[in-house]
Amino acid sequence: MTDRTSARARRRPQRYLPMQILLGFLVIYFLVPFWWVIVNSSKDSPGLFGGDNTLWFTDKVDYFGNLQELFTYGGGIYGRWILNSTLYALAGGIGATILAVMAGYGFAKYRFAARRFSFAIVLGALMVPATALVIPTFIMFSRLGLTNTIWAVILPSLLNPFGVYLMHVYARDAVPDEILDAARVDGAGEVRTFFQIALPLMRPAVVTVLLLSAVASWNNYFLPLAMLSDNRLFPVTVGLGLWQGVASANNAGGTSLWSLIIMGALVSVIPLIIAFFSLQRYWRGGLSVGGLR
Repeated sequence: MTDRTSARARRRPQRYLPMQILLGFLVIYFLVPFWWVIVNSSKDSPGLFGGDNTLWFTDKVDYFGNLQELFTYGGGIYGRWILNSTLYALAGGIGATILAVMAGYGFAKYRFAARRFSFAIVLGALMVPATALVIPTFIMFSRLGLTNTIWAVILPSLLNPFGVYLMHVYARDAVPDEILDAARVDGAGEVRTFFQIALPLMRPAVVTVLLLSAVASWNNYFLPLAMLSDNRLFPVTVGLGLWQGVASANNAGGTSLWSLIIMGALVSVIPLIIAFFSLQRYWRGGLSVGGLR
């Protein structure tokens, strides 16, 4: 038995070696662009356009100088763009998560008229690209007088069909009906049962939907580009796109602006990294198993 066990242990690394090599290439593929942004955000204009090695640092590393110039250029408009993106991500992410949690829990645990038809509409909405809805949404909001306002970005971000589907699947499996029935027998109402029993069991999925919704709102580009005309309301994605257009139009005069664009791209990624690392500890499952036992 010992020889067979050792033989199986020797075969396992060979079996998973192609997958490990593939994963290694994927890690490199995704990390190289991020490394390029980290390296080139430390360079000034001569180092950015005059150096041959774009994947390594030059003799002059000036993160603080580029960072100071980034937040002072154009009257400090970049700081306003970051605040706008934070507002859109928080409002859109939290609002979309609340609606997705309530809708997914309702579809999973309640029986009502046209439940299957309503959920089929939600599944059909998953097939429609979000960019395809931007122009109809713009026409509707323009008739309501909401274009060029923060509501033109926040309100469409509240709808997250994938979040509803994810919460429905998770609530159906992670929240046993026996626990809910026991809470009702003990005299707990539906609201108390949801907040004290069901919601803690759905916490991993809630955090997942919150992250996905907030990241989607933070990275949203086409919707605010179509809805907003005042650059003071732009999120950081549209703002950097505006600078990129100016730098591309002014070939020689826009060289200093390219270094600010790269530094701005690096700064815009930092809040997402902080959000992922701060919320990943909440991704724990298996609570319902302990509740049943």
